[in-house]
Amino acid sequence: MLPKPRYLPAGESALVVEFGDTIDPKIHDQVLALDAALQQAKWGGVTETVPTYRSLMIHFDPRRLTTEALADALAGLDYASALPRTRRQLWRIPACYDPPHGEDIAEVAALLGLPHERVTGLHLGARYRVYMYGFAPGFTFLGGLPNELTIPRRAVPRPPAPPGSLLIAGGQALIASCAMPTGWYGIGRTPVKMFDPRREQGFLAGIGDELCLERIDSAAFDAMSAAAEAGEFCARHEYLDET
Repeated sequence: MLPKPRYLPAGESALVVEFGDTIDPKIHDQVLALDAALQQAKWGGVTETVPTYRSLMIHFDPRRLTTEALADALAGLDYASALPRTRRQLWRIPACYDPPHGEDIAEVAALLGLPHERVTGLHLGARYRVYMYGFAPGFTFLGGLPNELTIPRRAVPRPPAPPGSLLIAGGQALIASCAMPTGWYGIGRTPVKMFDPRREQGFLAGIGDELCLERIDSAAFDAMSAAAEAGEFCARHEYLDET
């Protein structure tokens, strides 16, 4: 049985509802259920919700709500059966591990004591969940990384990883949306734009969607990159059966 959530004030206009301290689909399901219930309830004064791995941040208008009143209302809210905002989808994302896109594979393989192809195969064969967007627009934080690929973050950040980099560190996986220095390791790259403000649907995947990777070579990467720049998704998707 999961513990009761904690209510943590975040300044005078936000409240964090924390459900746990691990990357766990059951914890994340609670985050999404509360998020869906708040969207359906349409409480006056609630201005925005931000789901993360283990918590939901609720922004509110302090002229209309107080932290205490919101926490009391949340404690009495039955959200276990709340329906998600949208149907969950499985996204099939092309991934290239060929040079120059798998910049850090050799380093990761050496640190983990694994063959190069074992690192690639483990990363490619996993099924991931989209837990949150954060840090920069479109940075897609994933759960589901195989335990064999657990590696600490770098002590010193590496130079900017290019957009679309497939990054791992600390038991997490990430798809970068823009070039930025990072303490994570880049072991591949996708031509897919997880976030593109030119699209009507700016963020490709929804929070709670699932994601798997399909290997492509450098030539396919170049062709898909050009298509993505022209506004194409370059990713296949299907709806997951609701149970």
